[in-house]
Amino acid sequence: MFDVFQSEESKKRKSHLRNLVALAKLDGHVAKEEFSFLLKVGERNGVTSNEVKKMISRTTTIKVTKPSDDSERFDIIFDLIQMTLADGVMDESEIDYCIDMAAKLGFRPAISGVLVRKISVDIMDGLDKQAIKEKVTSFLNIKAGTTAS
Repeated sequence: MFDVFQSEESKKRKSHLRNLVALAKLDGHVAKEEFSFLLKVGERNGVTSNEVKKMISRTTTIKVTKPSDDSERFDIIFDLIQMTLADGVMDESEIDYCIDMAAKLGFRPAISGVLVRKISVDIMDGLDKQAIKEKVTSFLNIKAGTTAS
């Protein structure tokens, strides 16, 4: 209701969190691990636990706010993939959702699937976020601050 008074940055952070909530709800429920992850991302982005709970109860549709650079784009996809892995089960609908979101966020559709699977494997292999980001940047042959589209 009071979105007009929010900064662009605040809108982006909340949009990202709503996307994570929609992904968590994709299988019909939000697992305890997913809920904890949502709270952690919310806290990192200045969103209170009460706001996160409201998002969970209200989120049904997704409105994507495009990030301003590739670093932000990566952070969003990384969080989405972490969400899919939070409950220990990564099903095809979650993978498809991440691939679709990668394309909507500006990654080339032709590489979105490879990108999502590459990040997923690296997370499961225990690589830290920065190492994965460097691998992805090298894979995409992009420089920070440029677009991937």
